[in-house]
Amino acid sequence: MNEELTYLLDEYDYELPEELIAQEPIEPRDAARLMVVRRTTRTIEHRIFRELPSLLDPGDLLVVNDSRVLPARLFGMRHTGGKVEILLVQPLEGTVTWLVLARPARRLRPGETVAILPRDGTAADPASARIVERRSGGQVVVELDPIVAERLDAYGHVPLPPYIRKPLHDPERYQTVYATHPGSVAAPTAGLHFTERLLAELRDRGIDIVPLTLHVGIGTFKPIEVKDVRLHTMHAERYRVPAATIDAIHRTKRTGKRVVAVGTTAARTLESIADALERGEARELTGWTDLYIYPGYRWRVVDALITNFHLPRSTLMLLVASFAGRDLILEAYREAVRERYRFYSFGDAMLIL
Repeated sequence: MNEELTYLLDEYDYELPEELIAQEPIEPRDAARLMVVRRTTRTIEHRIFRELPSLLDPGDLLVVNDSRVLPARLFGMRHTGGKVEILLVQPLEGTVTWLVLARPARRLRPGETVAILPRDGTAADPASARIVERRSGGQVVVELDPIVAERLDAYGHVPLPPYIRKPLHDPERYQTVYATHPGSVAAPTAGLHFTERLLAELRDRGIDIVPLTLHVGIGTFKPIEVKDVRLHTMHAERYRVPAATIDAIHRTKRTGKRVVAVGTTAARTLESIADALERGEARELTGWTDLYIYPGYRWRVVDALITNFHLPRSTLMLLVASFAGRDLILEAYREAVRERYRFYSFGDAMLIL
């Protein structure tokens, strides 16, 4: 891949007809289309996601993000009768004090108490949230009623991205089948295409599947507001990589097989621990990462990537352009539009080899 690097945000844009933005998940999960992009031959193939086992080799390693999406969207009401929407972003003290995004944040005052409305059909008690501090950018610190923290499922709603306008009838369809550890405000969507049957077929082929956890925060989706992409900064997100996963990565690298990241979140986490892996680290690794991957980055751990189709001019678009090359990725996206692929969270998938 010998293309000239460009750091202008305008160079990572593409035209997308609005009707190609998927509004609901496909059934079954593994019936999604899969575009296969081969970097060495610069070729593009059109497959179905359930064909994934035939596209990987025995001994390859799939690394998945097992974070579970919190029902982080709360609806409330001020004493004036005005409606309030709260999105839980990050716990600050235990499970009660949170940094949140609130609308309309500018009207909320420190010390004010907002009634939190239970979800329809739940036998939840009345609850509240106290405004502790108002920050910039719509961010607010709130202290939740303990009952809300304890029974978040009774009050919270799935925080679907704003471009999905259809209601989601089954909240589990915005979770991966292996989602285990609650903490994300958005799903690691590349993993939404896996079924239990497909995971079993991959294992039967000799492809190991191991987890890590990266809790997806709003920083992943923060728009790039600078012309030079190098000037953008990422918010930090929490991760955990178990010792067994680290052992599996070492084993895969020793045998010359591929580490396949399922999603940009898994990819960023793996690249964040590259130094520890190169030192031969064998223990569990935990921490925060604000790793920002854009063209020019030297990939050290990930050999192949499964991902969805991302918003133009986004950090996720820059990450895949870094992995495959800007020209090849933009050609793949143009091909996806021509072939009427489904885009974004509930859309189709891409395998970059």
